[in-house]
Amino acid sequence: MRMRLLVFVFGMLALGNICANAQDYPTRTITIVVPFPPGGPTDTIARILADRMKAPLGQTVIVENIGGAGGAIGVGHVARSAPDGYTLSIGHVQTHVLNAATMKLDYDVVNDFAPVSLIADTPVWIVGRKTLPADDVKGLIAWLKSEDGKATSGTVGVGGPPDIAGTIFAKETGTKIQFVPYRGGALLLQDLLGAHIDMAFSQAANYVSYVHNGQLKAYAVLAPKRWWAAPEVPTLDELGIPAIHATFWHGIWVPKGTPADVIAKLNAAIRESLADPSVQERFRDAGQEVWAVEGQTPEALAAKQKDEIARWTPIIKEAGIKAE
Repeated sequence: MRMRLLVFVFGMLALGNICANAQDYPTRTITIVVPFPPGGPTDTIARILADRMKAPLGQTVIVENIGGAGGAIGVGHVARSAPDGYTLSIGHVQTHVLNAATMKLDYDVVNDFAPVSLIADTPVWIVGRKTLPADDVKGLIAWLKSEDGKATSGTVGVGGPPDIAGTIFAKETGTKIQFVPYRGGALLLQDLLGAHIDMAFSQAANYVSYVHNGQLKAYAVLAPKRWWAAPEVPTLDELGIPAIHATFWHGIWVPKGTPADVIAKLNAAIRESLADPSVQERFRDAGQEVWAVEGQTPEALAAKQKDEIARWTPIIKEAGIKAE
C-alpha cells in the first residue's frame, strides 16, 4: 500500500512538473531529429525549418542526424524521448507509415507519437545515370529487359515508396530490377552520379538540379500530373502505365504525452515559418512544396498518416516486401 502511494505521489509530482514546464515552454534548445544522414532532402527541410523556427520560439532549434534502418532508429529515439516538446521527429511516408508494414519496430508509428503539422511534399520520379543508354521510358523498359535482372536501382532502406514503386513498375512492365539499399539519400545520389548504380525511384527534390544540368536523366514522374519543378518530364500515366503514384510528404511529430499547449506552440511556430516567403523560396529551390495552410494542423497530419497506412499496407503485403 505504501509503495503504491509513493508511486502515485511521484507520478503526480512528475505530471505537475510537466504541466509547469509546458506553461513556460520553451526554456532551452529544441532538437529536430532527422532519421537519415546529413545532406539528404529530409535533412535540408529540417535545417531550413529549424533556422526559421528560432524567432517565434525564442530558443535555438538544432538538427540531430540519427540514421539507420530506413529511418527507424532515429524515429525510435524520439519515441523514447521525454514528452516535453524538446525532441521533435521529422519524417515522411516511409518513416511514419511504411516502416510499420515492412519491419518489426519497438515502437508504434501512430500510438507513440502526437502529430504537429504537415510540412512539405515532393513526388517520386524515375531517374537514371547519364550514361544509361535509354532516353525515354519506352527505351528504359527495353533496356531493362535486355539486362534481364542485372540493372540496379538504389533505395533508402527497404520498403519505402521508391522500393514499392519500383517493384510495381517492374511487375507492370515485365522487367527485373535489383534494388540496392542505402542508409541515406545523399549516399544514393553520390553513387548514381558516379554511375555505380543504374537508376533510382526516389524523391524528385533530391535530383532536380542534377537533371537540369545534365548529370542525370529523368524518365517519368510518379504523380497524376506533371511536376511544377520539371514540367518537361512526363507522368507514367501519360506513357500508358497508370496509377503508380507516390510522393514523399513530410511532417513533424512529438512523443505521445506531450502537453497540448506545447504542441500548439510548436504548430504556431511551424505555421509562421512556412508562411515566410523566404522559407517558401528555399523549399522550392530544394524541390519541395510547402504544404497548403489547411494541412498545417495536427488533425490534418493525423488524417494523412491514417489514410496512407490504409493505402500502402495492403500493397506491401501483396508484394511481399519485408526489410531484413
